[in-house]
Amino acid sequence: MKKIKFIYSILFFFIFLSANVQGEFNPDSVTGDLMMTEEESVATVEGDITKTLGDSAYIQEDYKKAITVYEYLLTEGVSSEIYYNLGNSYYKDDNIARAILNYERALLLNPANKDIQANLEIAQSKTIDKVEVVPDLFFVGWFKSVMNLAGTDDWGIYGILFFVCFLVSLAIFIFSGRVSLKKGGFFCAILCLCLCLVSNIFAFQQKKSIIQRSHAIILSPSVTVRSTPNESGNTLFILHEGHKVKIKDNSMTEWKEIMIEDGNVGWVPSGVLEII
Repeated sequence: MKKIKFIYSILFFFIFLSANVQGEFNPDSVTGDLMMTEEESVATVEGDITKTLGDSAYIQEDYKKAITVYEYLLTEGVSSEIYYNLGNSYYKDDNIARAILNYERALLLNPANKDIQANLEIAQSKTIDKVEVVPDLFFVGWFKSVMNLAGTDDWGIYGILFFVCFLVSLAIFIFSGRVSLKKGGFFCAILCLCLCLVSNIFAFQQKKSIIQRSHAIILSPSVTVRSTPNESGNTLFILHEGHKVKIKDNSMTEWKEIMIEDGNVGWVPSGVLEII
């Protein structure tokens, strides 16, 4: 009886954990230049404003209309698919900074999507600033690479599946009368438990990055980065549109302290950037 209660206790704990780390976004499939869902033709938002309308405008090279439609759709609910299509529209309309902004937002929701990654790299190659990136430590880079192989929802599902396998293996270990089965059940239970924990950690980290957005894109053609949060501060360096920065201090309304890839920090007016 105590063994059964123990199994139930573990079951409820991991179900609670998995429910709290799963995100609210579902990645969509990619078809051609735009991302399209199978039921997009019936996806009506309000009146005649539909995703199909935006896709049609994009195909007809009416990029400003496509931008207007996709921007409206995002006010009704965020989606990596819409952000991706909006990024494509801005890129075709020669607004590289906003194209990068929306590709980054799409990638945040769907980090494993190769089309988003490829288009983001193309857009970034059009920017002026070329800053040498300080590489992450090996294990940090490896952790991020593995984590970005799937999205938040996927890692949550993997966590649940590994936990079910853990319970089955644990039951075999506890109730089996054969020594070989007990050994196999024990090692499988340990492996599945570790994979379950890793999956939930990945899902938690991705959900955290979605909620606590700490990066931004410079939208102004050029901006002077200063040593203090005022116009009288010393000039440190200049950034141009499309550059991705990390916000270190978000406590002020009119100024933000930022950090770029090489570790340099400074202050810029809030109006020159937009949070990813």
